[in-house]
Amino acid sequence: MLRLRVDVLQSQRDRLIAMLADVDGVRRLTSDPELRSGQHMISADVEPAAADDVLDALHALDLHHQDYVLVRQETLTDGIRLGGVTASGGYSWVEILGEARANARPVARYFLLMAVAGWIAGLGVIQSSTILIVGAMAVSPDLMPICATCVGLVGRRWNLAGSSFLTLLLGMGMVMLVSFLVALALQGVGILESDFDVREVELQGLAAADYSTGLIALGAGVAAMLSFETRGASAVGVAISVTTVPASAYFGVASALGEMDKAWGALLVLGINLVLLVVGGAITLYLQRRFTPAEAT
Repeated sequence: MLRLRVDVLQSQRDRLIAMLADVDGVRRLTSDPELRSGQHMISADVEPAAADDVLDALHALDLHHQDYVLVRQETLTDGIRLGGVTASGGYSWVEILGEARANARPVARYFLLMAVAGWIAGLGVIQSSTILIVGAMAVSPDLMPICATCVGLVGRRWNLAGSSFLTLLLGMGMVMLVSFLVALALQGVGILESDFDVREVELQGLAAADYSTGLIALGAGVAAMLSFETRGASAVGVAISVTTVPASAYFGVASALGEMDKAWGALLVLGINLVLLVVGGAITLYLQRRFTPAEAT
């Protein structure tokens, strides 16, 4: 459930109340005069599916964004019935769009986490350690720009899609750079022997694409979008990064060792995965936006 609060002038009050009252999914609509400003505060509970229509009503009155707030509130008793528990929910495009905008920019924290992921994944590739690879995937926050790219494409917000995808590519570049430097440094201090052959790394699928590469990436894209909408990113992020971080780290290590044939193979795997992740996520979001009913029960 969402909670709306709007500050309006007396001249706008009645019109806005009438507009909100006509929106399906708006409940408990109230209006109270403010003590000092002379304005009125209108409050309402809003179903997530009605959020877009509510914003349209606010924009129709040319209200400034500082005059209203729409926030999510946790409802503890909604849906509880004698004899069992029923679940209800909704789909809010405006929430997803706001979350995508927040994750479209390459902030310092994002780069730092991607650098740590590259550090761990680079060591994982060198040591053929699945545990280290999984740890790197858990650290990587690449799920967010992937989903933000999907939101931009489905919403036809090309600037959002472009900036999100650029953020994603810069993050993958950070993983490659750090893993490259890790391998180079280990060679320089003699820990990584000069005859080390990256071809002997026992991690399958990092430098060679087959039919399963695309299928896994498509499925991961679907899971990414669903987790993004339900705030389950922490639980699904590792599964998403399996298609991105290992191949990026492999590219960096192979490049440092001069094994460019393997490096280009890993880059191809990464490219296929990134494209199909976005395709899978965008299709999922499009179908939901196209077929989700106005009110779910």
